[in-house]
Amino acid sequence: MSNLTIRCVITDDEPLASKGLLGYAAKTGLLQVVAVCEDAVQLNTILKQQPVDLLFLDIEMPYITGIDFLKSYPSPPKVIFTTAYERYAMQGFELDVLDYLLKPISFERFLKATNKAYDYFAAQQTPDQAYFFIRSDKKLEKVLYRDILFAAALENYVAIYTADRKIITHTTLKSVQEALPAQQFIQPHKSYLVNIQHISAIEGNILHMGTHQLPISKYQKEALLEKIVNNRLLKK
Repeated sequence: MSNLTIRCVITDDEPLASKGLLGYAAKTGLLQVVAVCEDAVQLNTILKQQPVDLLFLDIEMPYITGIDFLKSYPSPPKVIFTTAYERYAMQGFELDVLDYLLKPISFERFLKATNKAYDYFAAQQTPDQAYFFIRSDKKLEKVLYRDILFAAALENYVAIYTADRKIITHTTLKSVQEALPAQQFIQPHKSYLVNIQHISAIEGNILHMGTHQLPISKYQKEALLEKIVNNRLLKK
């Protein structure tokens, strides 16, 4: 039995489709379905209540489409789209989804997508489980390295930002930097420490981190770009 279980949420406005995916998920032995939602509004609430690794997300739903939800939600979990419409495929992959399943979905195809997700999370597992505790407001808070978006220096304090928390602790940015893996965190500016995995775009001297925008020092820009982009820039 695998020691990696993927916490997932099924979101689909068709009850029969949700029921089918729920049954498939149980058969794989790799997925833990923590919630089934009828639309992205319910999903939005669930994501604020508990950690989720993976979304099986329908596209055409009431109130807001799966694609629009994914575009609007800061640092969403990984996504496998489940839809009856092929026309959204290109848009879906531009959003860096893990897979795109067309209804009716066979178990064979579902399992293939699940294995793809498993391989992705297995590759991420070791660094994901690393963490430290920081003291804030008379308590010790556990923070997984993978959850940190960035840390910001505030004179004698440091603010650590995750997707859903801002934790302020009495320490220095240098101390935080020494505790974190150097290959995963960079310092684009003397006042910031950034998790490379959460950088969504680079625009001039600005790093986009979901809804946050952070400055890049002009003296460090070239070296930082090389480290961030590495060999992942497609050639013309």
